[in-house]
Amino acid sequence: MMDENIRLNAELVVMKMGPISGIDFGYTSESVAWLDGFVERQRLRPETDDGMIAKLVDVLGSYLGECIIKCYGGYWHNKEGQWCVCFNEGNFVYPFNKMQKQFENGAEDSIHSLFTIIPLVFPAYVR
Repeated sequence: MMDENIRLNAELVVMKMGPISGIDFGYTSESVAWLDGFVERQRLRPETDDGMIAKLVDVLGSYLGECIIKCYGGYWHNKEGQWCVCFNEGNFVYPFNKMQKQFENGAEDSIHSLFTIIPLVFPAYVR
């Protein structure tokens, strides 16, 4: 996946989730919190299979990473075959991995928790 595809996937999430979220869905902490709940609801649906989860991780992980970049700075970087948001050479987060972990483990691996802790973990690197 190239970073342009990531951006297009993120825009797709904003476009599709806006009408169903009931909030002004965009690149905000409130939107990530809503998406966190959406992921939890999808996990509980019996028809959510591994194939659907893989697609959701790709699309929703794209949105999560773009939201991190728009709110805190950073840029997409392919590190050893995995896309991450890089703040500098040694400080990065993996939005796709975090999305996968929430689908696997539930709220204990919350994407919103990752999002809100970034300015605390990387205060020197976020805007």
